[in-house]
Amino acid sequence: MTRGSRLVHRIAYLLVLAGLSASFSTLAQTSTDHINDLIDQPGGAGLGFVIRTETSPYKDGGTRSDLLPLYLYEGQHFFLSADRLGIKLYNDDEQRWDLYITQRLEGFPDEERTHALEGMETRTTTGDLAMAYARQFSWGTLRGAVLHDITGISHGTEVRLGYTYDWRFTRWVLRPDFTVSWRDANLNNYYYGVKESEVTPDRPFYEPGAGVNATLGLYATYAMTQNSRLITGVSATYLDSGIRKSPIVRDGIQPAIYLGAVYDFGSYHDVALSDEGSPTYLKFFYGRSAGPGCHLVKIMALSCVSLDNENPTDIAGFQIGKPFIRRFLDWPLDFTGYLGLTYHDDRGLATSGPQVDIYMKAFFYGFPWNRWVETRLGLGYGVSYAANVPYTEISSQARRERETSRLLNYLDPSIDVNIGDIFRSNALRRTYFGFGVSHRSGIFASSRLLGNVDGGSNYIYTYIETAL
Repeated sequence: MTRGSRLVHRIAYLLVLAGLSASFSTLAQTSTDHINDLIDQPGGAGLGFVIRTETSPYKDGGTRSDLLPLYLYEGQHFFLSADRLGIKLYNDDEQRWDLYITQRLEGFPDEERTHALEGMETRTTTGDLAMAYARQFSWGTLRGAVLHDITGISHGTEVRLGYTYDWRFTRWVLRPDFTVSWRDANLNNYYYGVKESEVTPDRPFYEPGAGVNATLGLYATYAMTQNSRLITGVSATYLDSGIRKSPIVRDGIQPAIYLGAVYDFGSYHDVALSDEGSPTYLKFFYGRSAGPGCHLVKIMALSCVSLDNENPTDIAGFQIGKPFIRRFLDWPLDFTGYLGLTYHDDRGLATSGPQVDIYMKAFFYGFPWNRWVETRLGLGYGVSYAANVPYTEISSQARRERETSRLLNYLDPSIDVNIGDIFRSNALRRTYFGFGVSHRSGIFASSRLLGNVDGGSNYIYTYIETAL
């Protein structure tokens, strides 16, 4: 395969990802135990997506789909995998103990309600604290986990036990998986019960109580290239009889199919080994909320760069970056991973607070004038968590009559120039000054993980970045 065809292949892959991200509504419940080891190289990072299509467990719910963005990082002590962020308590070649927080991606549809659910209080996603253990044997892997709601919504607890075995071929990896989960009464009553205040003539009061669910699945990955893989799979879940007897639940097996892709950027350790003196980037920035109507595309096209002067809010912060790929496909294109802390000053319009961003950023620097003044065009993609939802998102979602989310997708386009080239200073030869956009959004209301948010926020900022 030529370099040009490889580049076309990767561009097509990214376009497919973007198109699928925009075309699916979030209604599904997604378990990610079978895809939590897509990145296993220390210091490794990856991006991707999985779409799950399933038959709804609720009556007349039909078939529904959910997009699960994959933000992946595997550090020595910390990891980010699908819908979970955690700490490795113990890890060797045979066994692993993890402590992590995760979102439980269950609940009612966010928009259209079936007759069975009409008039009921919304059952929404919750957050769990989990302790997990996995042990590898020659005949497969055993795993277990205990999860408990820490949001105070369901107060539920779940215990999972599972078994997997990997059949490895040249490009394919097949993984049969069997999981049983015990769910306590609090958890099942919240998602599948009927409260006294929700009783109707054809919907009696009901509490399913504790019970055991079982899931049988077959999952596969296919290596398209050294770094990119397709993900697919099928599963069938048999709900506990107490759940199936609920007046709002469809009786029967719950089938699901999975389709996705992931790109592995490798490890920043590899860059450090192959490029002596691999830098650590330090970036400081300050910005203001964009004006009304200035969405991301308009800002990037320079057709709208005004600031919000009616209800102005500010951001300030810093980011630390490590290079993952230098000269991708021998093009003037680098990939750098960033971890950042942003502070939102909402000036009394809403509660101010911090925001954490984790993302991978591509830098293109192949401009004809770069021999005189290095110029970089950047685009970052990742995930963002705000301790308090920023005012700009609260107001925009209120106009749409939609919910907000602390966890959202993150984009970071930017353009900068090398200050060392401008001032002919060797001391500043790896220092850059530029402008960027801090963008949080819910990927067009396509993901339950991101709160089914349609829209988000844009902050236009200026920054200085230097290599240490």
